[in-house]
Amino acid sequence: MEQQPDTSRGTTGRGRAAVLLLIPVAVGLGIWFVGRGVTPDPNSGLFGARYDDAMEFKARLGSALLGLALVQLLLAAWMYGVLPGSRPAPRAVPLAHRVTGLLAFLLSVPIAYHCLSAYGIETTSPRVAIHSVTGCVLYGAFAAKVVVVRSRRFPGWTLPLGGGLLFCAIALLWYTAALWQLNGFDSPGLT
Repeated sequence: MEQQPDTSRGTTGRGRAAVLLLIPVAVGLGIWFVGRGVTPDPNSGLFGARYDDAMEFKARLGSALLGLALVQLLLAAWMYGVLPGSRPAPRAVPLAHRVTGLLAFLLSVPIAYHCLSAYGIETTSPRVAIHSVTGCVLYGAFAAKVVVVRSRRFPGWTLPLGGGLLFCAIALLWYTAALWQLNGFDSPGLT
């Protein structure tokens, strides 16, 4: 007699994967549609800074965010035992990873808020389109990582994948905006 799968325990592996994909897609699309509906206001300030000063300040905050993301990446590699030449991670490393992750998220919020309020979602050039899409992906990836961290029911590879996607999104956002600003309105390889 063929045994039927037990569905009484909740969502299947495929169902969990579908949920994991739906959450970041919903968050990313939500930000996209809100951003497309925003009337851009270049007058929008960032902690009192306006116009070019706001752009410069945001570029510096974005650089600090990239630094925190790099610390996150190194701490995660240490926790997973893949940091070359390192000893096993002490107990403080996971806490440091959580704290830097929280700081990175909190630092990203005013940057994203200013981007949305001052510019909305734009696709006027390849650089701007990449930046806009990546900003939406960033918060979708963050939502997915939070879901994976809070639930131990996902495969082990999903957490490093989510963290890696977050790091790549932050790096690409930095490249398409902060580097562009700090490098005299030029990002190598983008026009």
